[in-house]
Amino acid sequence: MAAGNVNPFNVSDSEEEAEQRQDGVNAERSPSDEAPGHSLGPFSPPAYSEPVAALLSSNRTSPSVDGIPASAAAVAGIGGAETRVSLDAIAAQLLRDQYILTALELHTELLEAGRELPRLRDYFSNPGNFERQSGTPPACKDQGVGPGGPLNRAGSISTLDSLDFARYSDDGNRESDERVAVLEFELRKAKETIQALRANLTQAAECEIPSQERKNYKSSPEIQEPIRSLEKRALNFLVNEYLLKNEYKLTSITFSDENDDQDFELWDDVGLNIPKPPDLLQLYRNSGNSLPLHRETVDVAVGVDPRDLPGDCCIQEPAQQTDIIQRQQQQEVVQELEYQISLLNSEKQSLAEQIKKLQSDIQALQRNVSSDPTATVKSAPCKEDPQCDKTPLDNGQYLDIRGVTEADDTLNTTKTLTSTTTTTDCTDGTTTATPPHNKLKFNSPQVKGSVQFDQPNRKLPPAFHQALLSFCRMSADSRLGSEVSRIADGEQSVLLMLGRCLPHIVPNVLLAKREELIPLILCTACLHPEPKERDQLLHILFNLIKRPDDEQRQMILTGCVAFARHVGPTRVEAELLPQCWEQINHKYPERRLLVAEACGALAPYLPKEIRSSLVLSMLQQMLTEDKADMVREAVVKSLGVIMGYIDDPDKYSQGFELMLLSLGDPSERVVSATHQVFIPAFSAWCTELGNLQSELIPSLLTRIEKLLKGEYGLDEHKLHIYLSALQSIIPSLFAMLLQNAPFTSRAKLQGDVPPIEVTRFPRPASPLQDVATIVGSREQLAVLLQLYDHQLQHEGTTGWDSLLWVVNQFLPQIIEIVGRINVTSSTCVHEFSRFFWRFCRSFGKIFTNTKVKPQFQEILRLSEENVDATAGNGILTKATVPIYATGVLTCYNQEEDRKLLVGFLEDVMTTLSLSHAPLDSLKASFVELGANPAYHELLLTVLWYGVVHTSALVRCTAARMFELLVKGVNETLVAQRVVPALITLSSDPEISVRISTIPAFGTIMETVTQKELLERVKMQLASFLEDPQYQDQHSLHMEIIKTFGRVGPNAEPRFRDEFVLPHLHKLALCNNQQTVESKRIDIATQLFEAYSALSCCFISEELMVNHFLPGLRCLRADMEQLSPEHEVILSSMIKECEIKVENKGIGEAQGSISIAASLVGEDAKTKFLSKMGQLTTSGAMLANVFQRKK
Repeated sequence: MAAGNVNPFNVSDSEEEAEQRQDGVNAERSPSDEAPGHSLGPFSPPAYSEPVAALLSSNRTSPSVDGIPASAAAVAGIGGAETRVSLDAIAAQLLRDQYILTALELHTELLEAGRELPRLRDYFSNPGNFERQSGTPPACKDQGVGPGGPLNRAGSISTLDSLDFARYSDDGNRESDERVAVLEFELRKAKETIQALRANLTQAAECEIPSQERKNYKSSPEIQEPIRSLEKRALNFLVNEYLLKNEYKLTSITFSDENDDQDFELWDDVGLNIPKPPDLLQLYRNSGNSLPLHRETVDVAVGVDPRDLPGDCCIQEPAQQTDIIQRQQQQEVVQELEYQISLLNSEKQSLAEQIKKLQSDIQALQRNVSSDPTATVKSAPCKEDPQCDKTPLDNGQYLDIRGVTEADDTLNTTKTLTSTTTTTDCTDGTTTATPPHNKLKFNSPQVKGSVQFDQPNRKLPPAFHQALLSFCRMSADSRLGSEVSRIADGEQSVLLMLGRCLPHIVPNVLLAKREELIPLILCTACLHPEPKERDQLLHILFNLIKRPDDEQRQMILTGCVAFARHVGPTRVEAELLPQCWEQINHKYPERRLLVAEACGALAPYLPKEIRSSLVLSMLQQMLTEDKADMVREAVVKSLGVIMGYIDDPDKYSQGFELMLLSLGDPSERVVSATHQVFIPAFSAWCTELGNLQSELIPSLLTRIEKLLKGEYGLDEHKLHIYLSALQSIIPSLFAMLLQNAPFTSRAKLQGDVPPIEVTRFPRPASPLQDVATIVGSREQLAVLLQLYDHQLQHEGTTGWDSLLWVVNQFLPQIIEIVGRINVTSSTCVHEFSRFFWRFCRSFGKIFTNTKVKPQFQEILRLSEENVDATAGNGILTKATVPIYATGVLTCYNQEEDRKLLVGFLEDVMTTLSLSHAPLDSLKASFVELGANPAYHELLLTVLWYGVVHTSALVRCTAARMFELLVKGVNETLVAQRVVPALITLSSDPEISVRISTIPAFGTIMETVTQKELLERVKMQLASFLEDPQYQDQHSLHMEIIKTFGRVGPNAEPRFRDEFVLPHLHKLALCNNQQTVESKRIDIATQLFEAYSALSCCFISEELMVNHFLPGLRCLRADMEQLSPEHEVILSSMIKECEIKVENKGIGEAQGSISIAASLVGEDAKTKFLSKMGQLTTSGAMLANVFQRKK
């Protein structure tokens, strides 16, 4: 029931609500008005009825007369003098007439009000009243059954107050639910027992201190009575509640830990059988009120007609009744005095508000007087003015307006204002007008005369009129009433009123709608004359929303910018920036995000000294310390805005460090914002300073060179940072070349301008990297590009210093850096390739063909007569080849460009093959180009050139390159172009060429799914293994075993089971008869790696017994003689496989065979792991092995 949650100490929001609740206590409600058990809210009497509430709150222990509780009788008596029927009599009549639901609702309301009737409690607690066999309730035994007969409900032990009508139906018994009903009944009885025990404990605790000691404490106030256990628990509960309400959460946690024997979430855990008292704040506020002396009290029924009571009721002593009535009267007097005090306090507050209004009106009149040249007048000497010698007791803050009618009040106010517009100087006797401190100008309205109203022709006294009007219920005794009762008479009055009211309005507006207040707050903050009020309003603006979303932040930022435009840089620095500084370390990232965005939005409106010092330092601190990615992203964007407005050259080094710091951020969002906003803005500033070519780009190149000279290897992450920065600088560099070109003065928008091709420039990361944006407009760029191409094609670069720096210094340095990077690092090759591609596309095709390509061709020297057959051409083995091929030759895709790329790759393949040089540079080129499907046909053309080449070395190289190309080419091209070429090479006269095709065939088995294609490859590999001419080919066997170990775990299971494992068994068996020890150890080592890779695959029991275990045993026989450390690992593998076979657990969930679980010896384990690390099995395909189950 809801009665357990009743708190009689809750004070209602209004007296009308309390009156409605009190008047409705005895009202009957029909079932249609409210469902049974619905909470009507706590019983909340008004302030002046607290003694009644206190009297009613102890109804559980109050004496009763024949079942009629004294508290209920008291309420019945208090409810009105005309109420003659007691609640108990009403309840008896309802039960007698079988109005069960109405009686139940009355019982519910009385429980919620804390006034339980024993008659109703006993009736609804007895399940016998609701059984089908029971025809007469106990309360109606004498009257018999009503017209409705017994309740037609299913037989249940449930009582009516716990009955779930939605669960039971009227069509019979439900035996399955009887057990639940019994448990509910037992639970309720147990709770009643607990409450009774608590009452006993309460009484026992009250009696802990002997009465004689208690009298001693009362007679001697200086002796403090020791705290009782129940008092301590109650105070602990109130203290913890106070800590939680006032955000002392950590202190509350500590306090709860120190009192772990108490549950602070449940008041009933205190153990007191009384309602919860008010909180500490309310107790403190009421502590100064005079309280009645403590007396021993008992609860009795008052105001009850004796005729309503049974004849055998006990009559209380007359002396006790008189004592209770006197105490009640005293409490009513106290309540009345407290009410008068509250009225006086509200009146005092209202008067203070009126004084403030009068002072504002005084200031308005002072401005009028100050504008009048006659405002300075001579007055009588100070000695003759008796008022100069007297200091007002209220310091001029309060005016006596008592006993003044409304008509006289207007006139007196006008006189007072005019008399106080001047300040009396008691030293020289001169009265001078003192204008208030105000930066804003207002058109003050003219002081009007008092408004005249028609007066009735009556002769009633003014006091009677005033008393009569007091019944109109106008509230001017509070802050809000004072604001409502007066109308602003000018702009400044409106501002002052908004300044006073907004702090009270904002907390009561829904969070989702608070942005609607932003215009009011901003206008008031802009125009308010008081700095303190403006600061408070701006503080409210920045704290308006707890966690503002994007739209709300944009609205606040828009308001801040409007404020800054209106008030100027000085007030922005003095008023807005401190608000940002206060929130720089706020716990919510949305608030810190607002600060970061505000720094950028306010940058154009700040003083330039503050912009390059304080704001820059704030953003640098947030970039370094903030942990939220979105905050750092906003910081970087704001830093870009700052770089667009900064004009202090000394801040260049700080900006450069901030650029590197932003590029090194772990968040991709921050790095992206750096490229989109910060670097273009910083590059534009460097262009204005003239150090783009002299400092910024050389600094980045110097850092790249230092990375290449590092002793601990190349840091690829830092290389990516520096190269990406160079890429983002390219548009600014090209725009600077156009703006400093010899033809710039001739670039005029005249006539038709040819449009710029869509693909002329790479796609910019942001509008700030668009060359048209940097130059000024797309039309201006079109004119400059036309003159640029003409200059390069016909007039050359003479006198063009900025372009000559790019050609003669930048390009040679970056090409020299390219030759020093590791060609096997695909990351480095890719980064430099992207850089040269963007560089060449930005500078144009003519520049690329005439300035870039010649410098690469001069270095590479692709002529056969320059090939050294012994050492090879060293430059061709470096990263220069793949970067030139993928970064320069692919930036334009016309037919002649593609032919040039094909010819270059063919020449490189031929040159490297004939010179026996490493193929890493060619492989890097194929990998980088193969990532783009547009170049697959072109690469197949290059490889076919190698397939039909006359040199076996070139054909071997072509076969090796097919292995790299197969993984990215679609199966159609594999079937039409790759497999025929490999079949051709597999029948080559040279055995080395045939062996070179094996890795490519293995890759096809690993990646292709077409069965016909797989069968062709399988037949070709079988011919290598079964043809007698290959039996003694040691190199071929090595290549096949290596390929099996690489592709076996990822290949189609049928191919692995039917082809790979049987042939590995045969090769291991043949290797036992190998007489050449070097060949035997080579084959054994490759077999060990292949078996190690295949051991993680699912292998059926049959294959395990027939091929896998026999192959391992053959390999162990070789390793016993050649490599004992491998023999230990093989023995462990064999033992584990045998256990798996014996337990027949091969096909269970543990499909993979654990190898390293039972290794013997730490050295063997280390060597085994090192061998496993050398495997070239693809990790992505290897993960799929563990998902296959049979």
